Amino acid sequence: MAIVTLTTDFGTLYPASLKAVILGICPGMDIVDITHSVPHADIRAGAFAIYSVAEYFPEGTVHIAVVDPGVGTSRKAIVIVSGGQYFVGPDNGLMVPAAGKLGDPKVYEITNKDLLSTVSSTFHGRDIFARVGAFIAKGMAAGEVGGKIDDYIGLDISDAVIRDNCILAEVNYIDDFGNVITNIPHNLVHRKIMSGTVLQIADHCVPFLQTYGQVQVGDILCIIGSHGFFEIAVNQGSAAEILGLRNGDRVNIQITQNK
Repeated sequence: MAIVTLTTDFGTLYPASLKAVILGICPGMDIVDITHSVPHADIRAGAFAIYSVAEYFPEGTVHIAVVDPGVGTSRKAIVIVSGGQYFVGPDNGLMVPAAGKLGDPKVYEITNKDLLSTVSSTFHGRDIFARVGAFIAKGMAAGEVGGKIDDYIGLDISDAVIRDNCILAEVNYIDDFGNVITNIPHNLVHRKIMSGTVLQIADHCVPFLQTYGQVQVGDILCIIGSHGFFEIAVNQGSAAEILGLRNGDRVNIQITQNK
């Protein structure tokens, strides 16, 4: 039997409804919560959450992702097939980075009303995505949800820009440790910055190092995190608090000294 994952901004109460729908269709299904703590309506943060873990799941996994500020509007409901895995959710870019990382995505619009029962205008996670995801996990072909489309919404979470000695970046995600994960991919970093380089971030001089323990407790540093993105961190502290950054904020990084 396949694995189903859930990624939402629903908090503590509403994910249970998704699980109830899935288990009603597939009793005994293995359900993995990636996170239900995506900041409300933060599509970019939700996209990063799925992107950072999807590759570690086996083929056949069905990822149900719902960060959906456009729920009830004309936005499409879609299924993406890529790398032997499935992504079910709204057409707002949320699932595209993860699907693109796995392979060549094929996208289908969910139009088959026979798969659905009553659909609330405000809870498509329960009434559309959980149901369709469960049917796919049970063995239904993705093409049965509806026709293949090419006009889906994309999203790039690695779109930082280098200008001379400045990197113009955006915060993709702030994790539970207060680490600030940017949209600067590792390959862009290594083209411009060597280990030991001192960077200027806000009013702080920050060394680019390999791991947290290379600075004293409470000191700030930059690394390439396990997710492959440039990360600003504090050894046993919160970089987000020190720098006053939140998800989606712009951050300019000046390269002031190279070793």
